[in-house]
Amino acid sequence: MTVGERHLTLRESVAEEIRRLIMNGQLAPGERLYEDRLAELLGVSRNPVREAIRALEGSGLVEVQPRRGAYVSQLDPLQASKLLELRAVIEAYAARLAARNRTQTDLDALRTCLAEGARASREGDHVRAAARHRDFHIGIERASGNDHLEAVVGPLRHQTELVFSILADRRAVLSWDEHVRILEAIEAGDEAKAERFTMEHMESVVADLLHRAEP
Repeated sequence: MTVGERHLTLRESVAEEIRRLIMNGQLAPGERLYEDRLAELLGVSRNPVREAIRALEGSGLVEVQPRRGAYVSQLDPLQASKLLELRAVIEAYAARLAARNRTQTDLDALRTCLAEGARASREGDHVRAAARHRDFHIGIERASGNDHLEAVVGPLRHQTELVFSILADRRAVLSWDEHVRILEAIEAGDEAKAERFTMEHMESVVADLLHRAEP
């Protein structure tokens, strides 16, 4: 974890492993999540698996259906695009503030995210690339100096996380080039460009998502 290193509880560790299985396609959209099978696979009891599934339900990756069980969420491209459009407005504002308030520590952390993310994409590790993508945007929110932004964007990010996994192969190179432009604008203190480049980045994600959804 690049941004905000911390010790994970067993429930959080299990949730991260299930998240990884979903993000790398080992658990497919619509697939039922059996607690006993996951517990055996991950080498834990059923209780932390049950708690992890409950936590992931709030992330948008898992859907729990009454009397039917838990399933990997199926992405609705149109609904996801609406969430991404809302997220774009907030994240563009965060980038503007980051260009104004960033510290050298912030810039170093963002640069590390880009380097690790680009390397992960080159190596075909889409799960790690998606994690660095998430860390980069969290880093911008923290660099903004507005402590409320992360809490506002967090739920939107969780609900759209699957988007960046299914588009990882299509956006592997382009996405990191877009991130470099954002970072360079933030580093230069150019608020207008930081805001515009972030908006353009998110708009390109929406366009790719809708293009992929076309029959």
